[in-house]
Amino acid sequence: MITGSVGLLSDAVESVVNLVGGVMALAMLTIAARPADEDHAYGHGKAEYFSSGVEGGLIFMAALSIAVAACQRLVVPKPLEAVGAGLVVAVVAAVVNLAVAVVLLRIGRKQHSITLEANAHHLLTDVWTSVGVVLGVGLVALTDWQWLDPVVALLVAANILWTAIGILRRSVLGLMDTALPAREREKLKAVLKKYAGDGVQYHAVLTRQSGALQFISFHVLVPGRWTVQRGHRLLETIEADIRSAMPNAVVFTHLEPLNDPASWDDVKLENNHPSA
Repeated sequence: MITGSVGLLSDAVESVVNLVGGVMALAMLTIAARPADEDHAYGHGKAEYFSSGVEGGLIFMAALSIAVAACQRLVVPKPLEAVGAGLVVAVVAAVVNLAVAVVLLRIGRKQHSITLEANAHHLLTDVWTSVGVVLGVGLVALTDWQWLDPVVALLVAANILWTAIGILRRSVLGLMDTALPAREREKLKAVLKKYAGDGVQYHAVLTRQSGALQFISFHVLVPGRWTVQRGHRLLETIEADIRSAMPNAVVFTHLEPLNDPASWDDVKLENNHPSA
């Protein structure tokens, strides 16, 4: 590297990882956007988790390589060169990353895309990394304390490692069909609560996330004297309310008679899967 700074090197390595992660994200988003087919009846949304998983792995490896380089520089110090040029590049990269991150985060939250959100948070981490590197290298240039450069690089590596662990964890949870986040489950409960009472109950509520889609299933119990048409009309109304509150929800319902003992055997589904 021109400057000889492991701090600036760590920033450059993370930027390369961002580029590779972005290409991977684009490929997986293209797959995730495909409609459901005979072999993938629930869609292709989980492709996003592979993207974020690969990106998390790349970030993890980048953090380790930065840490190794920083430790070597602590043992064998080396004076910095052409610091000004390196700092200008780092500042420009930080500004670009910040602008892209804000756009990706806004779109990711709107579209409920874990891939876009992961890329956005990674870019925001890179921005703070660049700020830390610029301050650290600037102090080295002013004080000639060469040990500051590898120390800053180690701090950057720790920050990147934390980001990697977070992304990998979220990817694994998605692939394991983890229940929807608490705030989303509260939205669901609020809708169902409106219809509970007057002989109507519900149970066996199960939820999971698959990319941008939220899959929800539950059983609705109604008085046995109701006609099938009346029960069906109630389910259609409940499903419409849920989709209104949760636009990306795919809802599955099952109608059961309230006074049939067999209907209550399904309660164990909810007890074994506490996602409601």
